[in-house]
Amino acid sequence: MSNELQPVDLTKVKAISIAERESKVEVDLLAKPLRKGSSFAEFWQSLPTILAAKDLREVVDTVVKARKNGRPVIVLFGAHVIKVGLGPIVIQLAKEGVITSIAINGATAYHDVELALFGRTSEDVTEGMKAGTFGMAKEPCDFINAAAKKAAEQGIGLGRAIGQALLDSGGRFVEFSVLAQCAKMDVPVTVHVAFGTDVNHMHGSFDPAAWGVATHHDFRLLCRLVKDLTGGVVMLWGSAVLLPTVLEKALTVSRNLWGEPEKFTGVTFDFIRHYRAWRNPPEKADALGGKGYYIVGHHELLIPLFAQAVLEQI
Repeated sequence: MSNELQPVDLTKVKAISIAERESKVEVDLLAKPLRKGSSFAEFWQSLPTILAAKDLREVVDTVVKARKNGRPVIVLFGAHVIKVGLGPIVIQLAKEGVITSIAINGATAYHDVELALFGRTSEDVTEGMKAGTFGMAKEPCDFINAAAKKAAEQGIGLGRAIGQALLDSGGRFVEFSVLAQCAKMDVPVTVHVAFGTDVNHMHGSFDPAAWGVATHHDFRLLCRLVKDLTGGVVMLWGSAVLLPTVLEKALTVSRNLWGEPEKFTGVTFDFIRHYRAWRNPPEKADALGGKGYYIVGHHELLIPLFAQAVLEQI
């Protein structure tokens, strides 16, 4: 048929020289093979300067620069950072002056308490739920609920109160507790709680008024901490909803009161991409004249890699 579509004649295509074309990958950016026994610094320099490896290098360089310039590095993280064994890495980064303050959710605080007091944490949620025993461990729940009551009575935040209570407890494993060690070092830790999300909320020892007062204290403290973020870095490690939204509100309060911060770096590390974890902090950093990064990877691999790279240069 005369009106039938005909295949395109590719001999009429206008080709160009590769010399005229921009290329995303060049040999200078490729990975460099290492000899056996190479140092971490050599390994770090051997990584390709492409995609996530390039972004991670930039994040490390930015964190190092921020701390050398006296600017803060605030880290927000969820419970899985503790549950996959990274508490000692967080503590080391705080001791070395890399992390200047920390924000966590209630589950993070709870697992930190279990590890500090009993040297173990995490349970089979499905089996425990079926049996009606999930989250019903009395000792850690009573401990953390008592610390919250003391926080409300003393007019201090949850982070400080729980950390100090752990130090005072004489627990066998407090050296592994982020809350205890940060309290010892006077590194601020804020704890942000949504009622009904944590196992200690199911216990009769839970005082909602005390928890509300104490977590609100910590929210107000975070509002003050983010004021100084200009030129600094805020990192989110694995909280999909609660901590990103808390950070958003803290930034809003700070901008409302002081018109700060601006021009900071916002970084999310997580094993998948989440909507709110992209908006806060990476997108907010971009919106305020800084730069945002979202790097996907398992916490137990990515965070130690990041930490060592920073410590090699700090």
